[in-house]
Amino acid sequence: MKKAYLIMGLVMIVALLQVMNSCRHEIARDKCQSEPLVLSYTSTDATLNLSNGSIQATAMGGSGFKFRLNGGPAQDSGHFTGLVAQNYRLNVINSWGCEDSATIVVNSFDPCAGVTITVSATKTDATLNLNNGSISATATGGNASFTFSLNGGAFQSSGNFTGLAPGNYTVTAKNSNGCTGVTQVTIGAVNPCAGVTVVVTATKVDPTAGQSNGSITATATGGTGFTYSLNAGAFQASGTFIGLATGNYTVTARNSNGCTGSTTVALGAANPCAGVTITVSLTKVDPTTGQSNGSITATATGGTGFTYSLNGGAFQTSGTFSGLAAGIYTVTAKSSAGCLGTAQITLVGSNPCNSIAIVITSTTSNYTPCTTPNSGSITVTATGSTGFTYNLNGGAYQASNTFTALAAGTFTVGVKDVNGCTKTASAVVGTTAKGPLFTNMRNLISTRCNGSGCHLNGQTTAGYNFDNDCSIVTFWNQINQSCVTYQLVRMPKSPQPLLTAAEKLVITNWITAGHRYTD
Repeated sequence: MKKAYLIMGLVMIVALLQVMNSCRHEIARDKCQSEPLVLSYTSTDATLNLSNGSIQATAMGGSGFKFRLNGGPAQDSGHFTGLVAQNYRLNVINSWGCEDSATIVVNSFDPCAGVTITVSATKTDATLNLNNGSISATATGGNASFTFSLNGGAFQSSGNFTGLAPGNYTVTAKNSNGCTGVTQVTIGAVNPCAGVTVVVTATKVDPTAGQSNGSITATATGGTGFTYSLNAGAFQASGTFIGLATGNYTVTARNSNGCTGSTTVALGAANPCAGVTITVSLTKVDPTTGQSNGSITATATGGTGFTYSLNGGAFQTSGTFSGLAAGIYTVTAKSSAGCLGTAQITLVGSNPCNSIAIVITSTTSNYTPCTTPNSGSITVTATGSTGFTYNLNGGAYQASNTFTALAAGTFTVGVKDVNGCTKTASAVVGTTAKGPLFTNMRNLISTRCNGSGCHLNGQTTAGYNFDNDCSIVTFWNQINQSCVTYQLVRMPKSPQPLLTAAEKLVITNWITAGHRYTD
């Protein structure tokens, strides 16, 4: 039962929709009749063989317009571009479904119809065997925006074509509408050397025999901008060629237009030393006997740029040779042209001391006994030369001329000068005299204390004796304590009597004065 009701309901809904759809079509039909849709359009013809035509359509009557061209997709705009020349079917429909259509013809047109492109060209003929011709083209007709092509090549904005060989050329000019014009141009061959004579003049310097020091200098007339080639070698800006040996040479000159001329030059061998005499003069300093301190100085005349060789050795710019021993030497001088001259000289060993008289004087200071170190000295003075050094008793030479700490005696002093010359002399260092107080003291001890235990006459007690003057000076305090103050063993010993007061005063006076050898 419920199923029957459901089916009846669906049938009623379908019937209702049909009624509503019928009503809607009825309303739309009435709307299209009351407000008809009207299509308007304009068209632009296409250029011949191009797709640049267009249609511009508009519509009135309703809203929500959709445009369709040749059954293509619908679009809101009525503007269609990129059209070729042909017939087109244009439809328009509004939101009510009202529709209008039209057939539109897009025609083609030729922009070059009636247009004549005139191409004018000037040319520069090519030099013979070169690609240096040129064409300069201009065009008129149509509009002023032209491009140019040479022999069907790519178009370019400039009408200038360069680097052209002789031949026939086609120049095409094309304006912005594609309209073209052509002209034919013939590039001829020009011989810039026709009627031109290039004359080459050369001067030469013949080489020295066996050497490559010859040269050729060439100049040319019959044009400008010359370059020069020797024996078909590379061309150079200079017409001078150097370092040439004997032989025949061809010099070619070429001007800026490529015109050439040539000349042949024969270089012979020349002897630069013919008739030349090189004179060598020598001065010498003889070496010291047994040494290598001689020298030779050479000068030469008869040329320039001399170098010098000693005994066939390497040549040098200086004419001085040093460090030479006695012997025979040959000096050769060579000029810049290779010319030679020689001279011989003998170096003889000489003793420089033969002409030197050295004089020695000595000043001495006496030796004072019982002093440390020894007080004697010798000061040596030498004349007759320079650079002296000094020695004593054949010892090592020293820069100082003074010898100190000497005892009394006879010494041999020697001097040596800068040349090694020597001289010797004797010098005597004396002994300072004894002082009077010491003498009295010495005599007192010798006469009053000469018995046993008195350190005299070879008796060495406690490690010393008074036979030696310096033992008295050194052991003065022991004498004082034994003979005067009696702090030691009293002296002299019995049976000799002790010293009197006057005798003690002799000892005391010497000690008070300083108890020295010279007091």
